[in-house]
Amino acid sequence: MDKNVFVYSTATCPYCVRVKQFLKDNNVSFTNYDVASDQQRGEEMIKKSGQMGVPVLDIGGEIIVGFDKDRIKELLGI
Repeated sequence: MDKNVFVYSTATCPYCVRVKQFLKDNNVSFTNYDVASDQQRGEEMIKKSGQMGVPVLDIGGEIIVGFDKDRIKELLGI
């Protein structure tokens, strides 16, 4: 798996916790950005997704809004 995976999340979002655990369970390395404490990453997330809600995933340049397990599996080939 050579795609870069970025997760835009907040510490209090239950779906963010789930998506990060799902990635860990599948041995997918990812970079997490806490958009609640990092305004710049929050603005970057909004530019990429057009959304204010979390989680937002960037998997090799493909944007997923929310915890769409099937789409994440598809993009990661798992």
